[in-house]
Amino acid sequence: MEKGTRSSTVHVLALPYPSQGHLNPMLQFCKRLASKGLKATLAITTFISNSLHPNSDSVGFDTISDGYDEGGFMQAGDVQAYLTRFESAGSKTLAELIKRHESSGHPVDCIVYDAFLPWALEVAKQHGLAGAAFFSQPCAVNYVYYYAHHGFLTLPLSSLPVSIPGMPLLELEDMPSFISVHGSYPAYFEMVLNQFSNVEKADYILVNTFYKLEDKVSVLSSLLCFSYLSRYKFKFMKLWLF
Repeated sequence: MEKGTRSSTVHVLALPYPSQGHLNPMLQFCKRLASKGLKATLAITTFISNSLHPNSDSVGFDTISDGYDEGGFMQAGDVQAYLTRFESAGSKTLAELIKRHESSGHPVDCIVYDAFLPWALEVAKQHGLAGAAFFSQPCAVNYVYYYAHHGFLTLPLSSLPVSIPGMPLLELEDMPSFISVHGSYPAYFEMVLNQFSNVEKADYILVNTFYKLEDKVSVLSSLLCFSYLSRYKFKFMKLWLF
């Protein structure tokens, strides 16, 4: 391709939270995008790239920094310290990555970001790009966290079972661990609630789920947790990754 010529292929840059349970679903999604003719690039941290040396025939890889290039999370030694530095270093290096691709024949058109990283959406919007929030956890889990984020669920839980519209009555053991054991890992708990902090700005919401997995809980009912977004005319997509 001649320098300065832009490819007509849509380029999606995917940014997962750097842990196995988030990397793998995002990688599978990128492979599905590539199979449909899109260009997909998975942006992983420098530490993970140096540790795993990932490769794929269909998906490209690039790197951003979490601020701990030599040791990743273990180098931070503290959850809150890691998340704070990741936001700072990640925002800066993601912007640099976008600019680097602007000068190539394949500039980024859309950023698909793990919902654990809402700051990535702010970076996308600063560069005039579409942003898609990718929820790695099932709809039912997201629904419970949504309720907690908006104060519809009083914590710590004082009465059982818990009644949430669209779901069966929930006992303590049915709740996500950050809620059932209130006060455990407060930094992570804040992170899962902050998934909804700016989601109304997203152009798309993607949910990693199977109908069969959640046949006891209507996916439509679970997505009511985003019903307030309807006035923004959002598009909702469910991913069938496997």
